[in-house]
Amino acid sequence: MPTIHLIDGEKGGVGKSLVARTMIQYCLDKNMPFVPVETDRSNPDVAGVYKGICQYAVFTEDEKQADKADKIFEIAMTKTVIANLAAQSHRAVKEWIEKNQLIELGESQGVYFCKWFVSTGGYDSLNLFKQSVNSYGDKVPHVLIKNLGLCDDWEHVNSDVAIQEIVKKYNIKAIDFPKLAYKERNIIDQHRLTFAEARQYKEFGIISKQRVVNFLKLAYAAFETVGIWYEEVK
Repeated sequence: MPTIHLIDGEKGGVGKSLVARTMIQYCLDKNMPFVPVETDRSNPDVAGVYKGICQYAVFTEDEKQADKADKIFEIAMTKTVIANLAAQSHRAVKEWIEKNQLIELGESQGVYFCKWFVSTGGYDSLNLFKQSVNSYGDKVPHVLIKNLGLCDDWEHVNSDVAIQEIVKKYNIKAIDFPKLAYKERNIIDQHRLTFAEARQYKEFGIISKQRVVNFLKLAYAAFETVGIWYEEVK
């Protein structure tokens, strides 16, 4: 059952690309059939790292170019898609889905959507999460990704009545996404390393390599608490 996994967060700098790259590596390590898609034109770092397998698509509110995102659905007819969304793309993505009635078309073709919303735990980030959930209701399942690299205390979210009502109403799953140590993160980003390359990177000492391995173990375990595939997420 192919699924279009939308890695979102709406704001820049929340960790979308790191989550997308980690999910891509997870699928590679698990030999899952999928296609990664980069939609961030200003900072296509996911495509820059996984350039050998990543495809490009564009979400835009310009009606003349609206079809440039269509390849995402076409790919999903046969394989799961992991799409890294650019910041401030919520309106364009929603318009693409609604104008083309892709929820209904997907149900008839066996293609489903899931949104993984990466949050910093900040006020604006959480408001954008609520906006995304309320925009789609129960038509697109959401997973709230608590980015521990940017916020290590989420008690304010757990005790937020409005958020918890939404979580309960739409049966939203939440995961703790682990922090990748600054040193290793900076080197991985600087040299555009895949995580497979980072695990064997010659400039890393044995402890640095172990930190990368431990990060992936924690991230993979978090993914598996809700499942990468739609049936499990739903």
